Amino acid sequence: MTATPAAEERSSDELTHRQITTIIIGLMSGMFLAALDQNVVGTAMKTIADELHGLDQQVWVTTAYLITSTISTPIYGKLSDLYGRKKFFLTAITIFIIGSALCSFATSMPMLSVFRAVQGLGAGGLFSLALAIVGDIVPPRERAKYQGYFLAVFGTSSVFGPIIGGFFAEAPTIIGLTGWRWVFLINVPVGIIALILVTRTLHLHHVKRQAVIDWLGAFTLVVGVVPLLLVAEQGRTWGWTSVASIACIVVGLVGLIAFVIVESRMGDTALIPLRIFKNRTIVIALSGGFVIGAGMFGGMITIPQYLQIVHGSTPTMSGVQLLPMVLGMMIASVLSGQLISRTGNVRIFPIIGVGLMTVALALLSRIGADTPWWQLITLMAIFGLGLGNTMQPLTLAVQSSVAPREIGMATSSATFFRQMGGTLGVAVFLSLLFNTLGDNIKNAFLDAAKTPEFLAAMKDPNVLANPVNASFVKALASGDTSALAAVSSDSSIINKLDPVLAHPFKVGFSQSMDTVFLVGAIVCAVGFVVLLFMPKVVLSGKSASAQLKADARKHAVRDELAHAAAIEAGGHQLEELDDTEDDESDAVRGSVAGLH
Repeated sequence: MTATPAAEERSSDELTHRQITTIIIGLMSGMFLAALDQNVVGTAMKTIADELHGLDQQVWVTTAYLITSTISTPIYGKLSDLYGRKKFFLTAITIFIIGSALCSFATSMPMLSVFRAVQGLGAGGLFSLALAIVGDIVPPRERAKYQGYFLAVFGTSSVFGPIIGGFFAEAPTIIGLTGWRWVFLINVPVGIIALILVTRTLHLHHVKRQAVIDWLGAFTLVVGVVPLLLVAEQGRTWGWTSVASIACIVVGLVGLIAFVIVESRMGDTALIPLRIFKNRTIVIALSGGFVIGAGMFGGMITIPQYLQIVHGSTPTMSGVQLLPMVLGMMIASVLSGQLISRTGNVRIFPIIGVGLMTVALALLSRIGADTPWWQLITLMAIFGLGLGNTMQPLTLAVQSSVAPREIGMATSSATFFRQMGGTLGVAVFLSLLFNTLGDNIKNAFLDAAKTPEFLAAMKDPNVLANPVNASFVKALASGDTSALAAVSSDSSIINKLDPVLAHPFKVGFSQSMDTVFLVGAIVCAVGFVVLLFMPKVVLSGKSASAQLKADARKHAVRDELAHAAAIEAGGHQLEELDDTEDDESDAVRGSVAGLH
């Protein structure tokens, strides 16, 4: 049996698996840039700050990148819907390459912060547009399989990033440049390869649209988000009730109110059209993503700290030790993608994922300074399984709830809300960690002082032969607690002390981290409850690009029929006019004949 012309036409709109895979390789190379950069820079930051004489300014390097990448995300999404995805994805890669090259030649921490902000402007498009392009070329029913590959990119970068960052940070010079500068410079050749791949492989159908760019909405969004991100990152340093913190909160809230007012007036041309929030699926997915992002990132940032501080792992080794979580995430993303493709059921997977994350964080809140490795590995794997089941299905749910021409806006909105939740979550969790740390360490030392092992270590000549141990014991004996408080800003003393003397520090840290994990579990539990109200999501079997092509053909056919009808109607009118003119001529001739 031969296929009908309609069926052949429909099938011709969709790309083959080989074509999709080729495009996705290009997209993943672009995303790999941003994902790897985050992990590489984190490992090398101490070395960078020491050389540029700005250890106390390193937070600005992170904050600048975070702010620009977050605020540019929804802007990229909206502009790509209007003017085409490819040109803006290529623009994002180019900006990221330029920012990376500039970072490699920074001579001060303020200069590095500015160049990192340029990097962030590119990173904002790399994340959201890659997922939006997948939405363009892959039908929703098949999309989860391909989007799972992107989680593999994040997983790979989280393992190899610290290793690469440690290698560059420890190298004195490479080809005449200080080792840490290659942390940024390595992005240039990788970015150029991504640029070539995307240019050669990505060909998308785009319907030109006449629209007004919502510049005022973009401005008010910046005014609203930047101060809130700034206080989230700096609030712990400034003090949450300081004038600077309160001013940022007030300005941010005013900016967000102004943004809502502007968007309500802009209608469909808005940066984020408010009408999408009438859709129950979108509201639940975005709010759930925000809450889950807070719990997820809070857990993800605390686990490496536990490995480094309590177990004494190097930053490089802690990246390797995260492998169970990464493997769990990759396995879950692949399996959930396959099952979504076969069953068409999206709703159940983020619910399962958040449930696993909640359980993992709740159990992590029970770990201590002497927790065996097998328990920790198991819990990290469970947490990873939860991550792999959660994020991509939520993005897919949002994409499936809007028109094909709005996928960019929808995808970037999902990314934006998740990043905002993650940023606020990290800020709150780190504040919670350090606010409880002092008391927990003090109580741990009071308990240790009652044990014979600790008292013996304080008097052991072999222990006191080490000047670091001797100075610390002397401070404790005199009642000087500054040594206990100093560890919150420099934890390296833990690895320098005798294991018995250092153990109370580890106990105090693990207790504070337990509190963070518990709060993270509560936050994820809230997200779990929110997702229970998500309605069933119907997945189309046609990609956004194919749908737009089909709609374009429908409009073209409709226009042709209307044109033909107009012509036909015009012909009938001409015939009637000719008949009328003939009748009038006959009448005139008759009248003239009568006169004669």
